[in-house]
Amino acid sequence: MSDQRPITILCLASEYKGVPFIEECARQGARIILLTTEKHGSDPWPWDAIYRHYNMPDLHAQPNITHAVSYLARENDIDRIVALDDYDVATAAALREHLRLPGLGETQVRYFRDKLGMRIQAASHGIRVPAFTSVFNYDQLRDYMTHIEPPWVLKPRFEAGAVGIRKLHDSEGVWRALDELGDEQSYYLLEQFVPGDVYHVDALLWDSEPVFAVSSRYGAPPLSVTQGGGIFNTRLLPHDSDEFQATTDMATDVFRAFYLERGVTHTEFIRAHHDGRFYFLETAARVGGAHIDRMVEAASGIKLWQERARIEMATARGRAY
Repeated sequence: MSDQRPITILCLASEYKGVPFIEECARQGARIILLTTEKHGSDPWPWDAIYRHYNMPDLHAQPNITHAVSYLARENDIDRIVALDDYDVATAAALREHLRLPGLGETQVRYFRDKLGMRIQAASHGIRVPAFTSVFNYDQLRDYMTHIEPPWVLKPRFEAGAVGIRKLHDSEGVWRALDELGDEQSYYLLEQFVPGDVYHVDALLWDSEPVFAVSSRYGAPPLSVTQGGGIFNTRLLPHDSDEFQATTDMATDVFRAFYLERGVTHTEFIRAHHDGRFYFLETAARVGGAHIDRMVEAASGIKLWQERARIEMATARGRAY
């Protein structure tokens, strides 16, 4: 890309977040178009760093969002589309496909949004995952429940973190839950509940390799906090610890298996109590939520949102990061 024309980045934000990303891209000369929801349209965005700003009732409704962004493209030469919230990742991928822009497309983004897609891809590359099954075919589901000990967790495939997860203790409970879901049941997967400690690796990638990574352990598993109450907390692990090495090595295996070349990731693992081994839980192509970025900055000096912006700008300009 020529350095003569400013790079135009369309930022999708269904929530108020990513302000440091916007500010850093603008500081480097990018034109930022912010497309957010009406709910967050009057939030304190960094208006001096934003070239143009638009609101919509819903950023996920199709074909409305595609029509709206295509209309914006008539007068704006959009170079990149960036999702600032986890729920915008799939929308951004669909828009990239439609406008034929670089970045994660609809197939690859499934590895970072679809929990079933994550597990199938990880397992096919030899990465340990809890025993799981889709809920498409009832014969396969019956076979799974016959051979895999309960309890199980019924997980929404496209929710973030522990949202919407149900813990079930017998097959009758599974069938009742599926009956309640009706036509929505195919958007779930069933997985063996593995008691253990949950870890997360937050990393920056360039050319498929982590150039920065930290590993942390949650004080209590997010599912326990979500369903049982308590205070969410997490702490970084010492770099010379066995846990740090095991989780960052496993995260690198995930990045390679999921063909993620550049960007920022938040990846979670569980260390099972029954065997002490690490199992992959999920990953996301975004900065971790719950103010994890502030913890990382306080401990390391690395600002994940700003570094994500620098990676995006280097990629758009065809330069090294």
